[in-house]
Parts: sequence; structure tokens; C-alpha cells
Amino acid sequence: MTGIRVTTPNLSEENVLHRRGHSLVAGMDEVGRGAWAGPVSVGVALIPAKATKRTLPRWLRDSKQLSEARRESIFEAVAAWCVDWSVGHATPEECDQWGMRIALRLAAQRALSGLDRPPEALLVDGPLDLVSEPETEEGAEPGGPPRRALAFTGSVHPVVGGDARCASVAAASVLAKVVRDRHMREESEHFPAYSFEQNKGYPSPVHQMALRGYGLSTIHRRSWSYVAGLPWHGNGAGLVETPRELGRDSADPRASD
Repeated sequence: MTGIRVTTPNLSEENVLHRRGHSLVAGMDEVGRGAWAGPVSVGVALIPAKATKRTLPRWLRDSKQLSEARRESIFEAVAAWCVDWSVGHATPEECDQWGMRIALRLAAQRALSGLDRPPEALLVDGPLDLVSEPETEEGAEPGGPPRRALAFTGSVHPVVGGDARCASVAAASVLAKVVRDRHMREESEHFPAYSFEQNKGYPSPVHQMALRGYGLSTIHRRSWSYVAGLPWHGNGAGLVETPRELGRDSADPRASD
């Protein structure tokens, strides 16, 4: 992790919301936005109302500041610290069909729908509100994805750098990252040429070479700009297609899929 400034998250933003009368506060973060393959995933972590600095899980950080081994080692402790948590997904096909912003919104809705108790206030990493419905009724474009009733109707508070600053968002970051990484390791068994167990669907030299040799698998995103340089845009002929669909109909959104 050389060269990365490690920041310890705290409960300052969460405590502000608690003082405003919100007893159920959660953090939200996404993973997989920049990947070439696999789902985009959103984690949500509902934290204890009486959480203190002393009760924070050891090594809780923004998932990007932790090694894969460290994330796996703290996963159970982070999950146990949360009052409730969930990870929702949008498939590669949905990323292609609707674009990343709507795909993130779908994944966020699915994550919130997986909670037994919806939060009253939500801290979201980044500058954008991924949860509240747009003002227009039609969606981003005609024929957009079907509307669903949100599991969350409280206040949304975007926080730039929230995964490094806010304990609840850091917890969501770790949970989402581990769940998605486990899923991509499983997918690597079906698509060994792409080394998904190593790159998790993100750009890498090995991943790029495999694409040039084998073309797109059934879990690659086809609308991304990297596709333009490939020799062919097939459907992964000769590769095993994974029948599993993430997200919408999952019985347990917290499963590692």
C-alpha cells in the first residue's frame, strides 16, 4: 500500500445526524464502476446508534486503502458491527442498457431493499445522490427502467471522500468490495482466460491481452470504450455462460453470489 495516504474514518458525520434526531443512520458506497466486466455493486451499512470510536472494528478503512487479504480478514467483524447491511448489484447488461448512473441507482435500490430496517438518514460517498428519485417521472430517457418503490424515504447526505472520512461509509465500502470480489473469483472458474480472480474485472495488462485474444465474455460490458479496439465483439464463443443473474431476484442480497 506504499504511496497511499491511509485515513482513519470517524463518526463525526454520523453523530451530527444522530443529534438531529435520526436514530438509524447508514452509509453507502459503490464498487465496480470502472470495471470492464462484472456487476456494479452498492453496499449499505446501518450502524449502531450508540457507536463510539472504541467500538469501531479494527482496521476499518476505505476498502481501497486495504489489501484484499486485510479486507477479507475484517469482513466478519465489520458485518457483525452493523445493525444491518446489504449489497445490491446491477448486471453488466443493465450497465450497457441504462448507463452507469441509472445502473448505480438500481444497485442502490436493491441494496436498500435488502435491509430489514430502512435508515432514517443516509451518508453516500461522493458528490451525487444515488438514492432519491429524479424530479422527472419518465426517468433518464423514454423506455427507461421500470420504477420501483424505494426502501428509503429519509434524508440523503452526499459526502466527498466519505469512504475515508465516515465509518458507516467505510463499512459499506468494505462489505461491497468483499462481496463483489468473491463473486468475481467465482466467475473466474467459468472464464479462466481473463484472470478475474486477480483483476476482479478491472483493467489490467493480462485482462487486456485476454480480450484481444478471446474477445468479450458474457459478463463483459459491451458499451464501454475499450470494446472499440477489440478484433471482434462476439459473445464469448466457446466459454461457459453463467446463468446466474445478480440483484433483482436474489433471495439474500448479502450473499457472496
